[in-house]
Amino acid sequence: MSKKRRVFDIDLPEDETPETFPAGKVLEDAPRRGPMAAAISENADSLRDRETIAAQIRAENDALAHEHVRLKQAGLITDLIPLDQIDAFKLVRDRHKGADPDLAELVTSIKAIGLSNPIRVEPKAEGGYELVQGYRRLAAFRQLLAETGDVEAYGRIPAGFVARGEALEKLYRRMVDENLVRKDISFAEMARLAVEYAADPGTVESDPDKAVALLFQSASYSKRSYIRGFIRLVERLGENLLFPADIPRALGLALSARIEEQPGIVLAIRAELKGFANRAVADELAILRRYAGEAAEEPAPEAKPAKTGPSSAKAKTSFQIARPQGTAKCVAGAGRLEIRLPRDFSTIDRLRLEAAVRALLDQLD
Repeated sequence: MSKKRRVFDIDLPEDETPETFPAGKVLEDAPRRGPMAAAISENADSLRDRETIAAQIRAENDALAHEHVRLKQAGLITDLIPLDQIDAFKLVRDRHKGADPDLAELVTSIKAIGLSNPIRVEPKAEGGYELVQGYRRLAAFRQLLAETGDVEAYGRIPAGFVARGEALEKLYRRMVDENLVRKDISFAEMARLAVEYAADPGTVESDPDKAVALLFQSASYSKRSYIRGFIRLVERLGENLLFPADIPRALGLALSARIEEQPGIVLAIRAELKGFANRAVADELAILRRYAGEAAEEPAPEAKPAKTGPSSAKAKTSFQIARPQGTAKCVAGAGRLEIRLPRDFSTIDRLRLEAAVRALLDQLD
């Protein structure tokens, strides 16, 4: 018996759009790239991102560099500078040459708490640095290094920088303006600075009186007038005075006026000071007061030759000795021997102190 095959009729919708792709393929919106093209594209994008970041970093570095230069020129950038790379020759200091009894206090302070205020230096073209501000601070560090040998602690000093090539007049002004706030700076020291400034061939002013106006612009008019008055003392007696910083303002101005009225007394003052080599501060001031007319009404005595032998007119002998604790001021008079030193002698054992004094007296017999 034969089987009949059943046929089903299926009506399909008519589509006149011809097929343009093989069977089994899906039509995409955009052409598809191969793996190599995709890698190249991704690498290009990464390069562009890196270049953008690098440009941003360069811009930030340039801004930081400009800010660093600005702060450095303003003296707000500090660094530790080796002491042996710092010179102090370019500017004349207003400090009187000789022992500085106040240096011991600064040394003690630096030992205890370090340096609170950095010095200021100017880089030199040939290398090293020139000191602009901080002569006593530098001297204190050098003394500490010599005493302790501790290079790590005192071999370098904190320093701010001023721009190299800054005008000499401006460097002087920086130094002067800082020193004006010191209460212990004397009129004689300021007058000496004006005289030295005018004598410096690198400055623009050769007249000491006019130099006062340039250097001490921050000072009052009356203070500048006082400094000019002391200039006459510094110019005529500077080399003969042992204690110019101790001359009071009134005495200095009175003696300056007397020198203007009687120029001949300068020779008499010089001769008397030269003949009294072992004088103390009080001795020198007494001589100056006498010539200024403050202590006596009698005329100034005639100039006397220097005395070589001992004189009963000298009430006392004084001298100074440099010690690690500072400067020891010694005064010897009739019936007394006085030693002044920034040190507490009461902390020394009594027997040890007694033995030291006995040995001193034995040496004098």
